[in-house]
Amino acid sequence: MPIQASKPSSSLYFDNYHTKMACEKSHIQCSSKVGIIGAGISGIAAAKQLRHYSPLVFEATDSIGGVWKHCSFSSTKLQTPRCDFEFSDYPWPERDNASFPSHVQILEYLYNYAEHFDVLKHVKFNSKVVEIRYVGGRKTTQLDLKPEEYGSLLNGYPAWEVAVETSQSTKVEWYAFEFLVVCVGKYGDVPRMPVFPPRRGEEEFLGEVLHAMDYAKLDEDAARELLKGKKVAVVGYKKSAIDLAVECAAANQGPEGQPCTMVIRTLHWTVPSYSIWGLPFFLFFSTRSSQFLHERPHQTMFKTLLCLLLSPMRRGISKFIESYLAWKLPLVKYGLKPDHPFVEDYASCQMAILPDNFFEEADKGNILFKRASKWWFWSGGIEFEDKTKLEADVVVLATGYDGKKKLQDLLPEPFSSLAVDSSGIMPLYRGTIHPLIPSMAFVGYIESVSNLHTAELRCIWLARLADEKFKLPSIEKMLEQTNEEIQVMKRTTRFYKRHCISTYSINHSDDICEEMGWNSWRKKNWFSEAFSAYNSQDYEEKKEN
Repeated sequence: MPIQASKPSSSLYFDNYHTKMACEKSHIQCSSKVGIIGAGISGIAAAKQLRHYSPLVFEATDSIGGVWKHCSFSSTKLQTPRCDFEFSDYPWPERDNASFPSHVQILEYLYNYAEHFDVLKHVKFNSKVVEIRYVGGRKTTQLDLKPEEYGSLLNGYPAWEVAVETSQSTKVEWYAFEFLVVCVGKYGDVPRMPVFPPRRGEEEFLGEVLHAMDYAKLDEDAARELLKGKKVAVVGYKKSAIDLAVECAAANQGPEGQPCTMVIRTLHWTVPSYSIWGLPFFLFFSTRSSQFLHERPHQTMFKTLLCLLLSPMRRGISKFIESYLAWKLPLVKYGLKPDHPFVEDYASCQMAILPDNFFEEADKGNILFKRASKWWFWSGGIEFEDKTKLEADVVVLATGYDGKKKLQDLLPEPFSSLAVDSSGIMPLYRGTIHPLIPSMAFVGYIESVSNLHTAELRCIWLARLADEKFKLPSIEKMLEQTNEEIQVMKRTTRFYKRHCISTYSINHSDDICEEMGWNSWRKKNWFSEAFSAYNSQDYEEKKEN
């Protein structure tokens, strides 16, 4: 939809008085210094930490929650224990409950958190950002010399203008901000769709094709009606695909039921629970001592040598976990045992917790598996590169989301082209600041075992940076740091593009704490520091008071 407001003149912004006059003349709202795009977990965390700036939060839908609201199925549950997915100053009720909360419970927890800290008053619902313009003074392109310093987040004059379209009106409203926080995340909104040869796309198929994102929009009755008594193919083998297959099996119980076939290109390790041969899972990856075995950015020469010497132990731990999973689950029976080490999936945040009855339904014949690197449609279903065919009435594409396209479509040039590097990763300093994009932060773009904790700690860091309690390094230093992180991920896992820090998350948090002037060692004694799991409670702000 075309923008109806005339293009504002950036030359009008000089100081607070002139800023106010400029806003009035160009019909731009300048009611807040800080703007936040998105009201998912990251957006709510950012709004809470920056609430002393009275930020405006633009949420395109009528609800907070992000993917937990709009990309979840009726069976979707959290992948981690409650105590690993909570805000540092707002613990879960019954936080020691071992069961995984449903997406409904997660949304309730998030709403309660937002209400408790009076964050909802900052959110403008049904307000979609349709355009962003840079009106600040700094110009950065790949051909320009990079300025030595990044500068302050808040400079006393608008750096970004944001066009917002509401569901109540087709008229676009403009807002100006000194500082903009992008929290739209990598998932949802823009589905990643397979590309097919000519005359082999979904137009050839006589059945129904939909993406998992569209399936998530169905209510429980509509979803069951779509699947019941149908030959369903689910393309994918990550968490969404696994949940879909279980829902399909549930809808097809009884003599008239049809099996669901999972079409799998890349296998990943799945875990039945957070226990390995009777040992708690956190001992292998979530303690300071366990992460000491793994490479981290900017480690000393001694640590590099030590990592090399300890590499057999790293491989041994991975083999130890793989042996348990191969014993506990019928991976070999169904051809679902990955060829790559378990640690590569953990290091790329792709480990999935299986629903309790997944292989039970497979044993009944309600879930079938087909390995295929290439496939396409024919009129009656799916055809594979080995010339075999699969009959289907419904094909659900659990093929993920194109977060890179979503972000680049939102940002103006030249920043859209600078957003990701040649390897397809956003070079984010502390997982938050892009060194080449001024007065803007990104929250929710790096992953860990607990994305909520990752987002919250970076929002705490971001609020202190906005308050000028510390300064950023030079742009050159920040680029060196982000490049080193990317190189570590490349050496750790073939799935590095997910930008996951799970094998060195404690070290990443250490760096953030030290930059804020906090003590990086958060436990009460050295034994707990070495062998206890780290979680959000360890980073509660009152511990610094």
